[in-house]
Amino acid sequence: MIKNKTITKIPPCGLCGKSRKPRQKTECCGNWVCGNENEYVMFSYSRNICSRNHRRFTLCAYHHTENHKGDWKTCKKCRDSFEHELEMYVWYGTNEYNFKKLSNPPTFKPTYCSKCGKRIVLPEGGFSSLCGVYRCDNCPVTDDEREKIISDYKKKTGEDA
Repeated sequence: MIKNKTITKIPPCGLCGKSRKPRQKTECCGNWVCGNENEYVMFSYSRNICSRNHRRFTLCAYHHTENHKGDWKTCKKCRDSFEHELEMYVWYGTNEYNFKKLSNPPTFKPTYCSKCGKRIVLPEGGFSSLCGVYRCDNCPVTDDEREKIISDYKKKTGEDA
């Protein structure tokens, strides 16, 4: 005699829609995602593991990791954590790795290279930052410039030189 076995069907990934294995629920919001983070190749910058993408690139996961209370979409602590890079806050709340997105993301001032004036898109990388001074990869900071940036920063913040 064969007993009836109940087969639980795991839904597809809520981000990419694929039904590949493994799939698990996210710790932060309990949504199904695919991918095994152990398969990530260091320094590959690959974005093909949905579980990793949601954990690393969303306010939802950040809010959970930081043990903030309430809904991440209205969390003042999350917003304040990104006060100096509001562009990143908006990106973390609206990118394709979210199940739900910020409905009214705040506007932000774009970031520009302090030397050539080229627009820097923070989530895309390709820049350096030192004491609030941004440079695109085409305009590296020299040793003399580095010392001046640090000195100016210390004067501005009242730190000892």
